[in-house]
Amino acid sequence: MHPEVVSDTPGTCPKCHMKLVLSSSISSSVHKVEKNNYTPLIVVISLILLMTGSLSLKDSLMGTFSLSQTITYFMIGFFFVFSGFKLMDLKGFAEGYSTYDLIAKKWYAYGYIYPFIELIFAISMIFFAESMLLLSVEFIVMLVSGLGVLIKIMKKEKFQCACLGTFLKVPLTKVTLVEDFGMAFLALLMIVLS
Repeated sequence: MHPEVVSDTPGTCPKCHMKLVLSSSISSSVHKVEKNNYTPLIVVISLILLMTGSLSLKDSLMGTFSLSQTITYFMIGFFFVFSGFKLMDLKGFAEGYSTYDLIAKKWYAYGYIYPFIELIFAISMIFFAESMLLLSVEFIVMLVSGLGVLIKIMKKEKFQCACLGTFLKVPLTKVTLVEDFGMAFLALLMIVLS
């Protein structure tokens, strides 16, 4: 998790308390993404946009297109995909998330709960996309998550984004800020459109 931490003896990382592993034990088949490589994030968002566009085109061809439904498609895709990445390494996500999220910093277990919150958002959007309660909760959760990112960026602290889980290394920057605040904005927009 913190590749800059190196030790000649076995032990734990002083930053996250994970067990240190021998560098020779790390598989050479593991693909390491460059420090400032946004490719994984671009691919994931592009796929969500492609799915959103395809469903909206189908709606348009059937004469049932609506902006609210298009936003709903995107939000469902976003929450499903991003929760899935986090769930692949729940422990690693919780460790990373606790370094910048306002709630997870104070209540570590929130990092274990958060991916399930996103999954519940995705499923709930399928059935209750125009629920004011659901959209309000999404707005608050994403806003709080974005505030944690904003504080880290303002302090100019460097750390890894946990938004795509732990095996895809995406740097936490203004892109993550746009992601969190963007989802909060979409929830707010849905409230206005309803």
